[in-house]
Amino acid sequence: MKLDRRQFLQQSAVAAAFAAAGCATSKPAPPPFKISLAEWSLHKALFAKQMTHLDFPKAARQDYGIEAIELVNQFMMQQATDQSYLREFKGRADSEGVRIVLIMCDGEGNLGDPDPAKRRQAVLNHHKWADAAKFFGGHAIRVNAATGGVGTYSEQQDRAAEGLTELSAYCATLGLNCIVENHGGLSSNGEWLSGVMRKVGKPNCGTLPDFGNFQIKPGEWYDRYLGVAQMMPFARAVSAKSYDFDAAGNCIETDYPRMMKIVLDAGYHGFVGIEYEGDKLSEPEGIRATKRLLERIQAGA
Repeated sequence: MKLDRRQFLQQSAVAAAFAAAGCATSKPAPPPFKISLAEWSLHKALFAKQMTHLDFPKAARQDYGIEAIELVNQFMMQQATDQSYLREFKGRADSEGVRIVLIMCDGEGNLGDPDPAKRRQAVLNHHKWADAAKFFGGHAIRVNAATGGVGTYSEQQDRAAEGLTELSAYCATLGLNCIVENHGGLSSNGEWLSGVMRKVGKPNCGTLPDFGNFQIKPGEWYDRYLGVAQMMPFARAVSAKSYDFDAAGNCIETDYPRMMKIVLDAGYHGFVGIEYEGDKLSEPEGIRATKRLLERIQAGA
C-alpha cells in the first residue's frame, strides 16, 4: 500500500516516539563486579568495643555506601543459634537495605584433621553457621581447609577433601555454597587448593581467593597472581585484601588492575569483598581507599 505524505509523517512520528521511550527506559549496563565489605576490615574497632557486631550493617551503608556485607563468626561466636539475636541482626541489615552475603568461619576445628573423630566434629561444628547463613539469606559460609600440617602433600589433600565433601553435602541441603579461602599452610598453595576442589567435585564447593594470604610458612610465599588464577575456576567469592596505598591511590603490595583482570577474565562477576588490614591508614580510611580503587577498576573495565 502506498503511503501519502501525511500518513508517512504520522508513522514516522510514532516510530520516533517509541524509539525515544525505549532510550529513556533502557537500563545502564551492570558493573563488571559488585563490591561488598568484609567485617574484618573493622576488626580493630570491634575488638576495642568502639562498635558492636550489631552496628556493622549501619556502618557499611551509612559510613561507606556499601550495600552488601560479609560477616565474621568471631564477632558473634556465642550467638550462632540465638534466634532472637539473629532476627535483630537481620532486621537491622534489612532496615539499611544491606544484603548479608556470607559468614566467614574460624575456630571450629580442622576440616582436614588427621584424627577422623576430630575431622567429623569440625564438620558438625560448622553446621550452625550454615544454618545462620541460610537464615540471613546469604549464599555461602567461608571455611578453612586446615589439616594441622600432618602428612604428605597428597594425604593432606585427601583429608581436606573428605571434610569439605561432608560439609558441602550439608550446605547443599540449605542451598548454600561451602567455600575455602587461602588462609595459610598448604591452603595458600594455589595448586594444592585447586587440587582439593577437584577431589571434592561438588558444584557448591568452591574457593574464596584472597589477594594477600599467600604465606605458606615463615619465609615461604606462593605467587599471589598464580594462586588467584589457579583458584578462580572454583571461585564463589573474592577477597580484595589491602594494606597500604601510594599517593595515586594504588595498592602497594598488589597490582589491582592486574589482579582484577585475572578475576574478570575467569568470567567472575560476583561480589569482591573489601578487606583492609593495614596500619598506616585508619580502618575507615583504608576501607574508603580500597573502595575508590575498586570503583576505578569498575569504571575502566
